[in-house]
Amino acid sequence: MKTANVLIIAEHDHQHISSATRKVVTAATSLQHFSSELSIHIVVVGFQCERVAQQAAELSDVDKVLLVDDVCYQHGLAENVSKVIKDLASNYSHIFMSSSTSGKDLLPRVSAMLCIDQLSDVMEFTSLDSVVRPIYAGNATVEVKSCEAVIVATIRGASFELCGLSEQHAEQEIVKISHPLTRTRFVSMQKSNHERPDLTAARVVVAGGRGVASKDGFLLIEQLADTLHGAVGASRAAVDAGFVPNDYQVGQTGKIIAPELYIAVGISGAIQHVAGIKDAKVIVAINSDPNASIFSYADYGLVGDLFELVPELTSKCK
Repeated sequence: MKTANVLIIAEHDHQHISSATRKVVTAATSLQHFSSELSIHIVVVGFQCERVAQQAAELSDVDKVLLVDDVCYQHGLAENVSKVIKDLASNYSHIFMSSSTSGKDLLPRVSAMLCIDQLSDVMEFTSLDSVVRPIYAGNATVEVKSCEAVIVATIRGASFELCGLSEQHAEQEIVKISHPLTRTRFVSMQKSNHERPDLTAARVVVAGGRGVASKDGFLLIEQLADTLHGAVGASRAAVDAGFVPNDYQVGQTGKIIAPELYIAVGISGAIQHVAGIKDAKVIVAINSDPNASIFSYADYGLVGDLFELVPELTSKCK
């Protein structure tokens, strides 16, 4: 393998770098145990996003920030952003991005363009080319060694802490690469308008499941979350029933989170849901069924009617 150089693809909204990217930096830094000459670069692809590049340069252990700024990248679509990464790939031994929706969209395209296998949901590095990742919906982990020339991997944010900030800012370089869209046309974007913390970065998450019974029932979940200054999550059953939007979904097919406190309300505890919360520091379950699977994973449990217990808990927390 060539000298270890890591390229991290920044996630951002053209104004702020995401907390997920800061966790990827921590993951990349862990490779320094295996190579003292490791160099970490971040690439920011977008339009009028100099502010994001400056924020990236302030992150600890980052050696260089590459800014690819062009109007053709203003919507951050994977079709042309992946071509930028392909153009830069020859200079790097590792290419990382968070295991977010964006990462799952972009990196498989990059690995296909490079004709190499991707490593997904990396939880730990055991060498420069060996990782630990989950299998069987998180019920087991496996150590995998890659024989590829370039390690392309999505990083499981729940397994790493946020990187710090540094007083010595990294070098910034403007890179001119333009790949206008060819087969994709941006139509529109719909954003969730709420003032709660981002689900993947929140210290406290209150989630509801099928037991909440309705959209109106979810108001109890939101009130408790707001009282605790937390985010709102949901099981797949609640999302499929239309109680909340699908960006609230937590689990194997939703978001993988690791809050300090996770409160599961009316959630049975299907293994697909547990796969998304098992890294939470403290899990509290509220369910009327004392035999619900969620109690097997909970640190604390309340058996009873959620429509009585949640308002009482909210009142006491206030």
